[in-house]
Amino acid sequence: MRSKSKVTLGVAAFAVLALTACGGPAGTTSSDPAEAPEESGAASGEHPYGLEVVESPEFEEGTSMAEFAEAGSITIGTKYDQPLFGLVGPDGSPEGFDVAVGSLIAAELGIPFENIQWEETVSANRETFIENGNVDIVVATYTINDARKEKVDFAGPYYLAGQALMVQSGNPEGIMGPENLAGQPVCSVEGSTPAAHIVDEYDADLQATDAYSNCLDPLRNGQVVAVTTDNVILAGFVDQNQGEFELVADGDTFTDEPYGIGLEKGDDEFRTFINDTLEAAYEDGRMASLWEQTAGVVLPTPEFPAPDRY
Repeated sequence: MRSKSKVTLGVAAFAVLALTACGGPAGTTSSDPAEAPEESGAASGEHPYGLEVVESPEFEEGTSMAEFAEAGSITIGTKYDQPLFGLVGPDGSPEGFDVAVGSLIAAELGIPFENIQWEETVSANRETFIENGNVDIVVATYTINDARKEKVDFAGPYYLAGQALMVQSGNPEGIMGPENLAGQPVCSVEGSTPAAHIVDEYDADLQATDAYSNCLDPLRNGQVVAVTTDNVILAGFVDQNQGEFELVADGDTFTDEPYGIGLEKGDDEFRTFINDTLEAAYEDGRMASLWEQTAGVVLPTPEFPAPDRY
């Protein structure tokens, strides 16, 4: 991994970073987990994020962990359009912090990186994909909230984000905060917590889409005055599109967005296993290393939150 200088969320103009620095080379999206892309950048058996894959882990029979370990593969839902967290790389597979965290869970199950099957998962279909079995877990800037907990379970949180606003560079509309958005056209993603919050609490005129990347052109063209989602996602877009956008009020946030790992509701053993894995990775430095290799090329290393073992 190439090391780059970090900048804070409060800086509107980030240092120029290559898109390929958004994370380690990602795994295969093939339905056949044995087919790993040759251009993954890692030699056979070498984990692109430097994680050690547990050899022959033992789990209680009948648990999800035992099933995944025996199968030797896992399907993980993540986003494909989120710079720093989940973005499709040059080889057509995702990379970023969420991808790295997903690979951490897989490694503890004894599953090598090349045997992870990645499934593009947008905000609106995360619960559906888990409920229908399209994916085994979702690691996709997935805010934990009570409404979602009625349908799926969450391990974590593993990161605390917050809702912010992104505008055209120079802030031509003079947006100082969410209180300026009543009746104003604002872009966000259908089914996301930021979309609901900006309407319910600030009476914005929501221009909804299915992916945050689809908000960029409307902002460029003046069709919307702002894009709203979590600060770290917006920071990635500012970095990716140098000189075009900036964060309002130096990236100040006006909500708390705890990111969790979604899984099938009622699978308490698997949720406990993931939480144990996260805590161990905090303590031994693996989580900080994963951050530094991905989102850390732009953002400072955070203090990772304790999992909520509800």
